[in-house]
Amino acid sequence: MGKLGKKARKFAKKKLPAVQKLRRKSKIVFKKRPTKKDKQDVTEKVVKTAELSNGRSSDNEVTMATSFDALFSEDDNTMVLYDSDSDGYLSEDPSCGDLGEIDNDAENKRTLSVNNQKLYEELAAQKKLLDKLKKKDQKFVKFLESYNKGKKSQNQEMYSDEDEDGDEYEDNMVLDDSVTTNQKILTSSVINKWSKLVIEEHNEPALVNLLNAYRVACHFGSEETGPTIQDSETFCSIYTFMLSEADNIFRVLLKIPINCKKTTLLELKNTTRWKKVQPLIKSYFRSTLFLLKQVTDSEILAFSIARLRASLVFFAAFPSLLNMLIQIIVPLWVTGGGVLSMNSSLLIQDIVSVCGSAYFDTCFIKTYKSYIARCRIMETVDTKHIEFLRDSFINLCTLDLEKSSNKALVSVQQLSNILKHAKQNENKEAIKTIYSWQYTQCVDLWVHFISANVNECDVQLLLYKMIQLINGVACLFPGPKYLPLRIRCVQWLNKLSSSCGVFIPVASFILDMVEYKVNEGGKSRKSVKLASDLKLPKFWLKSQNFTEQCVNSAIELLAVHFIQWSCHISFPELAVIPLIRLKKFYERSTVESLKRVVKRLMDMVEQNVEFVQKKRDDVAFSPKDQESVDQFLQFEKGTLNTPFTQYYKSIIEKAASKMSTSPREPEKVKRKKTQDAGGNGDANTKGKKRRVVET
Repeated sequence: MGKLGKKARKFAKKKLPAVQKLRRKSKIVFKKRPTKKDKQDVTEKVVKTAELSNGRSSDNEVTMATSFDALFSEDDNTMVLYDSDSDGYLSEDPSCGDLGEIDNDAENKRTLSVNNQKLYEELAAQKKLLDKLKKKDQKFVKFLESYNKGKKSQNQEMYSDEDEDGDEYEDNMVLDDSVTTNQKILTSSVINKWSKLVIEEHNEPALVNLLNAYRVACHFGSEETGPTIQDSETFCSIYTFMLSEADNIFRVLLKIPINCKKTTLLELKNTTRWKKVQPLIKSYFRSTLFLLKQVTDSEILAFSIARLRASLVFFAAFPSLLNMLIQIIVPLWVTGGGVLSMNSSLLIQDIVSVCGSAYFDTCFIKTYKSYIARCRIMETVDTKHIEFLRDSFINLCTLDLEKSSNKALVSVQQLSNILKHAKQNENKEAIKTIYSWQYTQCVDLWVHFISANVNECDVQLLLYKMIQLINGVACLFPGPKYLPLRIRCVQWLNKLSSSCGVFIPVASFILDMVEYKVNEGGKSRKSVKLASDLKLPKFWLKSQNFTEQCVNSAIELLAVHFIQWSCHISFPELAVIPLIRLKKFYERSTVESLKRVVKRLMDMVEQNVEFVQKKRDDVAFSPKDQESVDQFLQFEKGTLNTPFTQYYKSIIEKAASKMSTSPREPEKVKRKKTQDAGGNGDANTKGKKRRVVET
């Protein structure tokens, strides 16, 4: 069939029924005049959109547009870092390098630099402005070259020296213009002699030389300037001496005790003693922070952090260096392990307790973001390390419970909004977010926070929101494929119930697991390691022992739930529905091993019901007497001699002794079919097919 002509195409576009029908759907034929109500609705919509543009947007739009780590925003003004890693050397006394008598030239130079510090800063600022002007205007550059040809003023020499060795003069930090340090060779004997002078005589010029040597050791390999260190023994002696003795040396020079507080130190800022020691402390801190950024050995990092903890009070006088320390320590806390993570965690907590609560927000936000980012790759991280990070973060939160509770409410509200969005709109991205490790670990974090601080602060609102959130997650994923996530939800609810003393009905969630309908007749596989997964693959649902795994998990969770209320006066009523559903499963099941385990649980629950019922029949108080109800069977609960308590212990011990393996699919080894010895051709006609052997 050929192409239609021009007139035919026009007719088809206008007159065909399908085209007219489509137009009627998409085109408004009659236009109505807006009524007064419509005008009011329009104005209300305009007001709402204006409010949304001003920042008061709806919770769903805000939470879905932001990620977990972007929930809490940082104040950029508080995080001011020192950009230049090369901060220059302290001015040394030439006679101290030869270990002779020390004159007062270095002291005079130091005091002179103190008096001229403001002048140097102004000149440096003017030079920066001049450099910017040179980049913008090339004619001005040519004019300067013609005007200053063959002439160099003293101020220009000072600028050139400043550009070579450092970016600026800060807090009495003086560049070494008189002594050429590039030609020096540091040996272990020289370092030992300087160390003796500092320890025995408190020699400040020798301390300056040691600080310069320590700076060279920390910047080794990153720059070519500075003296040369002879061998590794000299390196070790410089490191160990400065990290071990620097704190004691500074305290002796400032004449302050070991338990000096922040207020005492800040009172010394206007004294001449502090002005002499300040550049020395800053040089030590800068070198050590540079060392923490460069070194990868965990032992050196742990030792350096431990020594910085001892000198943490001095950081109160250097806010920029303290912020830099926080940015360096938090990644070490997250990615490290063992002693390194422990020391980093203690240092973060000491920053808040020693330097003041003003740094709590910074430490909280950075540690929270790092923790959530680490949970994103939890498959490659040890679960024990994640638990340590969670517990150490909770310890940090206890330093300011009021702020932590408010931030926890914000985070839980974000989780609730994501869940609400997933339920209402059936958004696949939101559903994937919910059964991700970041979401579950965030819920786990705040569950443990509530459990740890239920007696310290008012967490009733947070507890109520958290219970609603966990119930919503458990109802959103009811199928057997999400068995690990459902088990986690029940564990969270049990933990909240036991710590807060609030009854939370979890029996229905648990008993649903024993009633999962799965395909029988599959191959037997190893037991599932539910702690390392949130969703099970399909081939595990067809295995023979999947039902056994569900039943065993349900019995463990029911035992934890029943033990909390085994001595409560309402236990007989609590156990009615679970016993009915367990009996139905017992009658329906054909596996003897499962029937035996379920029968034992039923018998122990019935015994405990009879025990509580007998005790309840003997009481003389009414149900309205709340104090007497709370004191019911408290003595038996404390002795732990009830039958159900012994049963609970056996269940927990059995669960702890299980050696569960991860639910990995068996590897498939492909082998070619070999030929027969007799050279059978028929055996190899179909030899292209391969056998699959499960290992």
